[in-house]
Amino acid sequence: MANRAQAPSLLVATLLAALLATCHAGGIAVYWGQNDGEASLSDTCASGNYKFVILAFVYKFGKGQTPELDLASHCDPSSGGCTGLSDDIRSCQSSGVKVLLSIGGGDGSYGLSSQGDARDVAAYLWNNYLGGSSSSRPLGDAVLDGIDFDIELGGSKYWDSLARDLKNMGKNKVGGKGVLLSAAPQCPFPDEWDNGAIDTGLFDYVWVQFYNNPPCQVNAGRGAFLDAWKQWESVPAGKIFLGLPASKDAAGTGFVPADDLNSNVLPLIRGSSKYGGVMLWSKYYDDRAGYSDAIKSHV
Repeated sequence: MANRAQAPSLLVATLLAALLATCHAGGIAVYWGQNDGEASLSDTCASGNYKFVILAFVYKFGKGQTPELDLASHCDPSSGGCTGLSDDIRSCQSSGVKVLLSIGGGDGSYGLSSQGDARDVAAYLWNNYLGGSSSSRPLGDAVLDGIDFDIELGGSKYWDSLARDLKNMGKNKVGGKGVLLSAAPQCPFPDEWDNGAIDTGLFDYVWVQFYNNPPCQVNAGRGAFLDAWKQWESVPAGKIFLGLPASKDAAGTGFVPADDLNSNVLPLIRGSSKYGGVMLWSKYYDDRAGYSDAIKSHV
């Protein structure tokens, strides 16, 4: 009799565990476009490893500058050579992968001088990469899913204005799909550049760079890492991602071996309602190390 009575409760417990796992199931985001010799965009999405692919970078914009996109040797935007990526982008989207465009980066010429400047940059991004129209769309006529703020230079002002303008443009487009916003702050809290923008509450995803920042990255120790993670959980954003290098060569510090991540790190944060998954820098290094293959069933 005891065994028969326990069976339903065991089933309920199993179903609850499965439901909780589904609720907190994460995905992998990866940056693509900054290295020669990485897989093509279509192959990246077709791998099934990634939920988000972030094209990097529009490294020059604002302050009256003509915006410029750099995708390494994948294609030359100045000659119209990147318009062929439209088919790849649509292929990614049809398989459920969100494709975002990253602005900024650690090496560029960018910044915003005023709210008007932010409005101009938003209009440029909207018309050339999102739901607007332009005769000179660098990636062709495909409509990207959103914009990623990887602001590491150029001051901290007016990024909140840019975020509001982009979201409003997406809302005002009849029949449009809106504009996703993501940010890639460093793990020291609050972020020097992105804090004002993130505080708008408009960001869907925040992939925090827990690397090249020894005081708060995983190998700083469980306490220091969790303190930083909990601080980032407090921001008014949709989902928080653990940003990591995909190999030892991808960053100066902060690499976490896949077995360690799966067994010791992800169990600490997967239960968070804000947990979104893992962000990797970058596809080039992931190709060589196979990191996403090793972690995808645990994320």
